[in-house]
Amino acid sequence: MQYLLLICQDESRADETSEGCGTWGQDLAERGITKGGGILQPSSDATTLRLGAQGEVLLSDGPFAETKEQIAGFVLIECADLDEAVEIAKGHPGAIQGGSVEIRPLWVGGMNQG
Repeated sequence: MQYLLLICQDESRADETSEGCGTWGQDLAERGITKGGGILQPSSDATTLRLGAQGEVLLSDGPFAETKEQIAGFVLIECADLDEAVEIAKGHPGAIQGGSVEIRPLWVGGMNQG
C-alpha cells in the first residue's frame, strides 16, 4: 500500500532536520520503500489559490493556514500497512526533533477511481 508522509515542522528548525534526512531517505531508498518525495521552499514563498463564487481566481501570498508548523516536505512510500508506515515515519528526523508526520494512504486506483 502507498502512503504519503507530510513532514510538518517549525520552519526555524529546518536546517537541524535536514542534516539527518539524507541518511534516513537513503536507507529507505536502498530498501525500495520510497517512491518519491521532496523538500518544500519556505511557506512564505507559497501562493494559495481559491475560486470565488463566479469562478474567478483568487490568489494570496503565503500558505493556506498561518500556523507555527508548516508542511516542510513529503515522502511517498510503499509498505505493507499502516503499522509499517508508522514505524517508518517515527524515524524521520523531523518527528524525532519535535515536528509531526501526517500519514495519508493513497486511494487504490489513483485519480482514475470513480
